[in-house]
Amino acid sequence: MKFNIKQTLRKAISAHKEGNLQDAENLYRIILQLYPLHPEANKGMEILESNKLIHLFQNGHHKAAIKLAKSLTERFPKHQLAWKILGSGLVLTGKYSEALNANQTATFLSNQDFEAHFNLGVTFKKLGKYNEAEASYKQAIALKEDYVDAQNNLGSLLRELGRLDESETVLRKTITLKADFTGAIYNLGSTLKELGKFDEAEAYYRQAILLRPEYAEAHNNLGITVQALGRLDEAEACYKQAILLRPEYAEAHRYLTVIKKFDSQDEQYLKMQELYLDIKIKEEMRCHINFGLAKACDDLGDFKQAFKHLNEGNAMRKKLLNYDIGQDKKGFEQIKTNYQLIAQYALDQDKIEKKLMPIFIVGLPRSGTTLVEQIISSHSKVTGAGELSFVFKFGKLMATGSSMSSSEALARFRHEYLTELMKVSKGNKIVTDKMPHNFLYLGLVTAAFPEAKIVHVKRDPAAVCWANYKQYFPSKNLGYCYALEDIISYHALYENLMQFWENSFGKRIYNLDYDLLTVNQENETRSLINFLGLDWDEKYLSPQKNKRTVLTASNTQIRKKVYQGSSQVWKKYEPFLDGVFDIFK
Repeated sequence: MKFNIKQTLRKAISAHKEGNLQDAENLYRIILQLYPLHPEANKGMEILESNKLIHLFQNGHHKAAIKLAKSLTERFPKHQLAWKILGSGLVLTGKYSEALNANQTATFLSNQDFEAHFNLGVTFKKLGKYNEAEASYKQAIALKEDYVDAQNNLGSLLRELGRLDESETVLRKTITLKADFTGAIYNLGSTLKELGKFDEAEAYYRQAILLRPEYAEAHNNLGITVQALGRLDEAEACYKQAILLRPEYAEAHRYLTVIKKFDSQDEQYLKMQELYLDIKIKEEMRCHINFGLAKACDDLGDFKQAFKHLNEGNAMRKKLLNYDIGQDKKGFEQIKTNYQLIAQYALDQDKIEKKLMPIFIVGLPRSGTTLVEQIISSHSKVTGAGELSFVFKFGKLMATGSSMSSSEALARFRHEYLTELMKVSKGNKIVTDKMPHNFLYLGLVTAAFPEAKIVHVKRDPAAVCWANYKQYFPSKNLGYCYALEDIISYHALYENLMQFWENSFGKRIYNLDYDLLTVNQENETRSLINFLGLDWDEKYLSPQKNKRTVLTASNTQIRKKVYQGSSQVWKKYEPFLDGVFDIFK
C-alpha cells in the first residue's frame, strides 16, 4: 500500500490543532522517517517540541529541558527560544561557561529580547564578569524600562562593585515600579546598611520580613544591622529566627556564635556538628560552620578542637578567595616606588579650603582601631564614620602608579574624598575614617590632606596575627588572613611599609600602642587627645558608652569597658602552633 504523505500530514495537523499532541508527534515522525527534510513536518515537530520545552522548563525539569533544547538547537540552529532556555537551564544547573555561549547566541538571534539580555547578565555575574553583567542588565532595561528583575539585579550588582549611591538610586526606582518587590526591598536594606544608614536599613529589612515572614536572609541581615546598633539581644533573636526558618543556614550560625557564649554542647552546637559532618554540604557553608564551631569549642575550653576547625575554615576561605600573597608583595613595592612621584605634587596647606578635618586611624585589622575611634568620637564635635572605602575608591590607582600623579590629580582626589566624607559627617567638621588598610595609602593621604591627623594603632604582633586568623571577614579583600604563614608575611610587609612612612614623614604619624592603652588608659588617652588638638572630656575614658553604630568585627567587644589581657589570648593555642610566632620574640 502506497504511503499517502498528504493525508498523513493532514491527520498530523488536525491532531495538533485538537490537542492530541502525542498522535500529532507520532504522525510527524512517520513522515520525517521517510522524508527527513519535509518542511511542514519539520515545522510541526519544531512547534510541538518548543511547547514541550517550555512546559519542562516551567515545571522545573531542567535536565530534561536542557537535553531537549540541545536537540532543538542542533536541528534548528536559529531556534532562539531553544538557545534561550538552554542558557537558563545551564545557569540553574551551575554550568556557567556552557551557558555563556547559549545566552550570547540567544541575544545574537534576537537582539531586542530583553529577557535574553537579562539571562546573559545573570551568566556574566555568575562568571565574575561584573562589567559585562552590568552592560547586559542595562541593555535589558533599555529595551524594557519597567523590567524590575533587571533593575533589582543591577542594583545588587552595583552594591557588590562598591557603587553604593548608584545602587541605592536603582533599587529605589525598582521599588517605585513595584512596591511589594520583596527582593528589591531586601537589597535596598543591604545597600543602606553598607552606606551606614542603619536605621533606614533596619526599616527595609523589617518591611521585607513583613511581606515574607519566612525570608531567612532578611532576618539574618536584620540581626547584623541591630548588632551594629548595639542591640545585641535583638540581634541574637534575629539570628535564631533565621536558623529556625532554615536550620542549615551556615552564615546565620556563624553570626550567632559571635555574640553567644556557649556553656554546653547545646542544640545549635549539635546542629552545626551535623552540618559539618554532612559530606554533601557546599564548601562555602562548611567554611562558615568551621568558624562557628571554632568559636563554640573555644568557649567550651576545647582549644585543640577549636584549632582544628580554625585550620579547616581558614584553608577553605583562602581557597574560595584564590588568594596569593605574591599579589600583595607586588602591591606594596608599587606603593613605595610611586610615593616620590606623588610627594612632589603635595598640596600646600596654606592654599587649601578646610571645611572638614579628617582623622585617619590606621593599622592592621583587629589592632584596636575600633576602640580608638570610639574614644575619639566620644567628643560631641567628632563624627566616627567607621571604615570608609573612599581612599581606596578614589586614590588606589594613583597610589600604585596605575594612573598619573599631578597637582590636578591630587586636588581631584581630595575633592572626591571630602565630598563623600561630608555626606557622613553629620554636621561635624572633624570626622574619623578608621579604615585600617589606609596605612597602605599614607603617602597619598599626607600629600592630599596636609591638615589631616594620622593615628597609627599598633598591637603585639602575635596577638594581632592570631586575632586575624581566628576571624572570618565578610570582605573579600583580606585573603592574607586565612593562613598563618600569609599573616606573618603580610605583617612583615606592613611593618616595613610603616617604617618607610616613618622615614618619609614620621612627624605626621601618631603611634598608639593598643596594649599600653589598656594598661594606662587615662595617660595614653590624654596624650592622644592632645595630639589631635581636642578639648579634654571625661567621656573619652568610657568609650563603651558611645552609642554610635559599629559594623566591624569588634562591635560586641566595644560595648564593654576597656579591658586588659586580650593580647595574651593566643597563648591558649600555643601548644598547637609549632612555634610559628617565635619570630616575634
